Amino acid sequence: QVQLVDSGGGLVQAGGSLRLSCAASGSRFGFNFMGWYRQAPGKQRELVATITSGGATNYADAVKGRFTISRDNANAKNTVYLQMNSLEPDDTAVYYCNAEERVVNLNYWGRGTQVTVSS
Repeated sequence: QVQLVDSGGGLVQAGGSLRLSCAASGSRFGFNFMGWYRQAPGKQRELVATITSGGATNYADAVKGRFTISRDNANAKNTVYLQMNSLEPDDTAVYYCNAEERVVNLNYWGRGTQVTVSS
């Protein structure tokens, strides 16, 4: 059974940094895309960043230049990270890890981790 465990959120002042982690396990096939989405109160869930198994990345315009997504596939680990710098109050949201499983193309979500940026 595939599981995604995301962590690393917290409370930080504007201008600060946080690093989110997401460990994916239980897949026979590995993962194509892995990434992060976020949902602020009263808003729809939105893409933050994605990364392919080959390392190609994609970012939302709002986070370009401030956030960096990376991935560790070594030794059957499937872990994705999101380094968030120069955080702004508008970055406050629940951040969800997402992964698309190869072959079967099923999509999985983590339970989310809260990021709160104070002004």
